[in-house]
Amino acid sequence: MPRPRKYESRAQQQAAYRSRVQNAHNALVQCKGLPSLPAISGIPGFPRWKRMRGQAMNLLVLEADEMETYYEERSEAWQESERGEEFLVRIERLQEMISQLEELE
Repeated sequence: MPRPRKYESRAQQQAAYRSRVQNAHNALVQCKGLPSLPAISGIPGFPRWKRMRGQAMNLLVLEADEMETYYEERSEAWQESERGEEFLVRIERLQEMISQLEELE
């Protein structure tokens, strides 16, 4: 016995799909704590972008702190080795990125 149709036409089925996808996207945005985009696409979303930059900044600062802790916990021989120096360069680049991001605000 065939299953009864949930939608009368393909158009209704597609509309329901688009609605589910949009709802899932909205739920994801709310979960991240971002404000929604303006209804008119020509209006800039400054609050949203500022919030996104703040989240990126928090993640970069956390990464830099963890990397510094890792570096400090290694032996002095490792810190002076080529790998230790390369790691220190990465930390410095990350700190430069953080300062550039701070300049945007």
